[in-house]
Amino acid sequence: MSQHNQISSKSLDDFSESKIVINVDSIANHINELVNTTEEKPNLFKVMPANRWMEQAKLTSIPKMLFSEFWFEYEICILFSDTNAGKSILGVQIGNSISKGEAICGFKLEAARQLILYYDFELSVKQFEGRYSKDYEDQYRFDDNFIRIEIDKDSVIPDNISFPDYLIQSLEQNIIETGAKVLIIDNITYLKDDNEKAKDALPLMKRLKSIKSTYNLSMLVLAHTPKRDLTKPITKNDLAGSKMLINFCDSSFSIGESSVDSTYRYLKQVKQRNTEQIFDADNVCVCQIVKPSNFLHFEFSDLGKEFDHLKRQTESDKDLQKEKVIELNLSGESLRDIALELGISHMKVSRILKSVT
Repeated sequence: MSQHNQISSKSLDDFSESKIVINVDSIANHINELVNTTEEKPNLFKVMPANRWMEQAKLTSIPKMLFSEFWFEYEICILFSDTNAGKSILGVQIGNSISKGEAICGFKLEAARQLILYYDFELSVKQFEGRYSKDYEDQYRFDDNFIRIEIDKDSVIPDNISFPDYLIQSLEQNIIETGAKVLIIDNITYLKDDNEKAKDALPLMKRLKSIKSTYNLSMLVLAHTPKRDLTKPITKNDLAGSKMLINFCDSSFSIGESSVDSTYRYLKQVKQRNTEQIFDADNVCVCQIVKPSNFLHFEFSDLGKEFDHLKRQTESDKDLQKEKVIELNLSGESLRDIALELGISHMKVSRILKSVT
């Protein structure tokens, strides 16, 4: 082999050896970078062995009942009903119960007496006084733990922030300043515009869940239902924006109006996580709205069957409904709009229209 070839061969060998060393080092460095990067990267998931989860669970307290099996501590619970069914009356009554540490007769309260924030976006202060006084005299004495909050009409919304965002921000500030762990929001419409639309309900529930988790809160959120068919049992589909709201809340119950007496209502569980369904269609809580003195409230009457309180549709009712469907259809209303206005399904509207063509 010539000297030139020997030199070339040696140079190639040296180069190959050098390249191998560089590659091994580079790979090792790259692996270390990947490991370190993985540790620093934010991750959607928290990963631990099941036994570690069990150890963590031991350190957290068992949720206590705030309003029987309907609402437990650390839950976002939605209470929904049609307009004028008594959501606000029951909401104030539950808040009053927690603030005094006294159970409502016929219901359970396991949690200790504590501060509650009641966000009242429904009543004026004079309307509130009317409900909790005798003809605006002899006002009911609430516990100092019951903090009522309403929108300050003189408040100026800062630039470059939307009203819903400013409202949530103010709500969070109240929590920090008072240290309250229980919130009642009456009602959800004021937290976000058009909450009946699924696209708006989802970000709203995400914000509420985030606040709940951050401050370890218990939240009761009141919500309206669209007009519903009072001949049918209450279901989760009766809640406005139900798919998103029901999916993201921990529990939910509803107030149904009784056909037996206009002062009677019944309470029915719609969703629950901390308990089995106790108050279903065969075991609803029947109550009467009363005001014997200066406090308007629900008075527990008995347990009963939902069917007994549903409206019976007569032939006259059916004919009237049929006429209304035809009238609205001729005025150009869509099937869904007609259904929403009459509190029936759009499929039923379709069947009625087909029966007259």
